[in-house]
Amino acid sequence: MALLLAVLNIGLWWWANRPNGPADLQGSISGFAYSPFQRYQSPFDNDKPSDAQITSDLKLMARYTQHIRTYDALQNPEIYRLAKKQGLDVMAGAWIDRRLVHNDDEIRAVISLAHRYPKTITRVLIGNEVLLRDDVKPDRLMAYLDRARAAIRQPVSVAEPWHIWEKYPELVQHVDFIAVHLLPYWEGVPVSRERALKDALDRYYELRRLYPDKPIVVGEVGWPSNGDRFHYAEPSVSNEAIFLRQWFQAAREQHITYYVMEAFDQPWKEQLGEGRTGAYWGMFGADRKPKFPFTGPVTEDTGWPFKALAASLLALIPMIWFGRRYSRFKLAGRFFFMLLLQLAAGVIVWAATLPFNFYLSPFDWAMLVLLFPAQIAIIAILLINGFEFTEVLWRKRWLRHAELLEPDPPEKQPFVSIHLACYNEPPEMVQVTLDSLAALDYQNYEVLVIDNNTKNPDVWKPVEAYCEQLGPRFRFFHLEPWPGFKAGALNFGLKETDDRAEVIAVVDADYVVRPDWLSRLTGHFHDADVAVVQCPQAHRDFEDNTFRRWTAWEYDGFFRIGMHHRNERNAIIQHGTMTMVRRSALEGTGGWSEWTICEDAELGLRLMHAGYQLVYVDELMGKGLTPADFKAYKSQRYRWAFGAMQILKGRWDWLVQKGPLSAGQRFHFLTGWFSWFADALHFVFTMMALFWTAGMIALPQYFSLPMQLFLIPVIGFFIAKALFGIVLYRARVPCSWRDTLTASVASMGLSHAIARGIMHGLTRQKTAFVVTAKSRRLGESSFAAFAPVREELLMAVALALAVGGMAFSFGSTYLEGTLWMIILGAQAIPYVSALTGAWVAHRSA
Repeated sequence: MALLLAVLNIGLWWWANRPNGPADLQGSISGFAYSPFQRYQSPFDNDKPSDAQITSDLKLMARYTQHIRTYDALQNPEIYRLAKKQGLDVMAGAWIDRRLVHNDDEIRAVISLAHRYPKTITRVLIGNEVLLRDDVKPDRLMAYLDRARAAIRQPVSVAEPWHIWEKYPELVQHVDFIAVHLLPYWEGVPVSRERALKDALDRYYELRRLYPDKPIVVGEVGWPSNGDRFHYAEPSVSNEAIFLRQWFQAAREQHITYYVMEAFDQPWKEQLGEGRTGAYWGMFGADRKPKFPFTGPVTEDTGWPFKALAASLLALIPMIWFGRRYSRFKLAGRFFFMLLLQLAAGVIVWAATLPFNFYLSPFDWAMLVLLFPAQIAIIAILLINGFEFTEVLWRKRWLRHAELLEPDPPEKQPFVSIHLACYNEPPEMVQVTLDSLAALDYQNYEVLVIDNNTKNPDVWKPVEAYCEQLGPRFRFFHLEPWPGFKAGALNFGLKETDDRAEVIAVVDADYVVRPDWLSRLTGHFHDADVAVVQCPQAHRDFEDNTFRRWTAWEYDGFFRIGMHHRNERNAIIQHGTMTMVRRSALEGTGGWSEWTICEDAELGLRLMHAGYQLVYVDELMGKGLTPADFKAYKSQRYRWAFGAMQILKGRWDWLVQKGPLSAGQRFHFLTGWFSWFADALHFVFTMMALFWTAGMIALPQYFSLPMQLFLIPVIGFFIAKALFGIVLYRARVPCSWRDTLTASVASMGLSHAIARGIMHGLTRQKTAFVVTAKSRRLGESSFAAFAPVREELLMAVALALAVGGMAFSFGSTYLEGTLWMIILGAQAIPYVSALTGAWVAHRSA
């Protein structure tokens, strides 16, 4: 399978770079448009080429043509002297723009040059696309033309696109010939089926029809080899070769005089209005090497065999290892994940080599250095999600599968101490939980209700009285003041636990448990290696409340999918409710950790490090209430993300060093939070995207459209992650399509809260433990609905403005611009989801 995928990978590279066979170049080229600046030179820096560099260029062009075209008279006047030595004819240009004094100087200079080199300068152009740019008005331009025609003998014109000549027919009366630019790329015409060639010829013959008495010279004709797609016109080396070689043949047969746009790539032109594409019009690269052969087939990327081989070799060993290591997976699953590995290797090779096809500035390289690791992280997150997807869908069976057991007789039942920690909880809600515990069909247990730091006696006193009412099995403790949040309360409960207790069970104050919770599960503790028996968190009373329904199914996904995936390697996340812990293991490893606000997950990791087994039984043995509103929903997930980072920092040495933890356990605890890291990366990427978009709109000369190098992996990540999630939900979670989609909205709405939790957890030591409210309701004000999502609202507005700004500035001209707007829209989805969730929670209340 690995070899098959390697061959398919090479075939894909071949297909993307399959040779094209345009007509061969025969004879000489009519002429070249020539700018003499070398790779790192720019007229903006007044960094001019030397005589030796210009001479070298002229000698190279003389091998293909006897004619060149220039654009200015003042900047590089030495061209004409050196061209004379090489026997080249020049169509000399004077650069005309909005600087009127400069224009007079240019015209005087070109007149002087025309007099000095009457045989070398065969034609003169007063301006290049002056009317297109609206630099001067037609009357002034025509005055410039009349002035030049009166002063020199050579034919005089101005170079403009075809539509300018049609728009200003009076201009024809002031020129000796028509100099027209035919650039079908800027018409958005594709090269395929000779459509670009036909477009150029149609424009040419239309001008001949309109002005039959004027000679026509094509001042620029060509195609870019790189840059941004313009409508249907795609810049590429093969498209440049196809168009030019087709044009050479047609122009020779129809006796058209033309100048190729242009001889050499000019990287400095990226700073002009053409964007990135402006740098890639040369038939030769900035290194003065031909971009494509002039005879025979043309290959887009001549280095593709090396890249294809590198991608195959990079993926080969991981593919073989995975295929052998997970032979227990179904064949389709192994093939799918090996395909993901091969695609990942291909994207890495492509992303690492693509920048060398561009003329990148130091700033561009700096951005690449920053963004390339982020791309690797995206690929890693996708592979981790892909592994979960593969295992859940294509396993033959679960290796570690635990079920409900037949109840033990009373004499064999381990004594269980149930601990219920509560803080400021509604008494009526806690009483419902206590009633369910009183109804357990189990004899050997006690219930410790530990209320910590509830200030109002009207809240905790009724619970104390209710415990007395339920009998001696129920003991109530009120702690005030008491440190350590929930972990502190549970540690207090350990000290008060009955000496007979072998198992500590923890349940939240809002849960209603099944009567057989203890009787059907405590039998797992007969295995001395088992330290934890964990059941899913589940929810009740959500069917008639839209927001609670969304969140209930969102929670369910992890317990139906992620917990099974982790359980295969004894790496489940222990949760602080519906869990039972062997007392000796809990006390022997230090009790509940008060240095983290996720004491339950930390305990699970600590017990694994101590060599214990954790059992996951996917049975709904108890159901609690979902968070009451979006603020509570957000704060809970923020707490989990913050606590995860506390654990990651506090137990880092356990996770990266070989020790008691297995490779699978380390894998899950290092990568299990990667999806949350993706939320943090999403926030960072969004901020960078907003900054870059503002730069593209306000300072386009410095900020260009992002390359496909950045866009394609990001879009692929969004699509793949969405598909993975939806397919897994449909396969594992017993809910409707509507519930699947609304659970996705609820999940995405937490992205910003998770990002804040991750970043705060990495940079801070502690945060407040905020109890998840189960009964709070928002006020009547509609504005109050969005109070918990102020930051998400600002981010959504900023992204909407960014999309609007891009649409106004770039429209649909460039494919890269359209893709960038799609990415900005995708970046806004989590923030819009948060706003939607907050509003739904408000309306549901």
